[in-house]
Amino acid sequence: MADRPLMPIATAVWLIDNTALTFDQIAEFCGLHPLHVKGVADGDVGAGVRGIDPITTHQLTREEIEKGEADPKYQLKLSRPKTIVADKPRKGPRYTPVSKRQNRPDAIAWMVRNHPEVPDSQIAKLLGTTKTTIQAVRDRTHWNSANIQPQDPVGLGLCTQIELDAVVRKAAAKKAKMKPAEQPAGPSLKPAAETTAPTEPPAPVAAEEKDEAPAGELDLDKVFAKLGGSETSSDER
Repeated sequence: MADRPLMPIATAVWLIDNTALTFDQIAEFCGLHPLHVKGVADGDVGAGVRGIDPITTHQLTREEIEKGEADPKYQLKLSRPKTIVADKPRKGPRYTPVSKRQNRPDAIAWMVRNHPEVPDSQIAKLLGTTKTTIQAVRDRTHWNSANIQPQDPVGLGLCTQIELDAVVRKAAAKKAKMKPAEQPAGPSLKPAAETTAPTEPPAPVAAEEKDEAPAGELDLDKVFAKLGGSETSSDER
């Protein structure tokens, strides 16, 4: 089995005293050798060790034990927790091994050159350094500035790629949020010369145009006058 109980010898002591499981089953479940389990049962190994109930610690169920007692070849399975609690994030600066602390100025120089949007506070938290050291590297007043070579902190083993991407993504989002949004170009006000200019009066309509009937309408008087004139001319002939 890949998973083992928290205290294998104490668990083996309890299983020997309270179940009918074979030594091989207990050894397989606890990650021990069968002879080791036999020595525990004989009192030669682990003398004085107090047994721990794996049922109350939620590492084994009563049904699982009954299956093992019914079948000597059955291998017990460790109970899985119903909920997995994530590790509480550690507060404070990151711990950097002594062997890698000399590489921090190189990583700082790489961050300053390639990701200027990341604030010094985030760089200090990511690389386990101080703002004073970051400022010294930035201003080239660091005592070892002549030998500093910008190098990727992931390659130096000071952080993981996921942590670096998260810091860069957060800084980029904050920078985009602080940048004023561009207003779309909309209609602007007309110049004062156009709004205050006097309006031109409408052009006068000619008298002939006034007398003319609108298009599509007939003047009956003129029509009958023409008809009358044509009859008179025909009588004179």
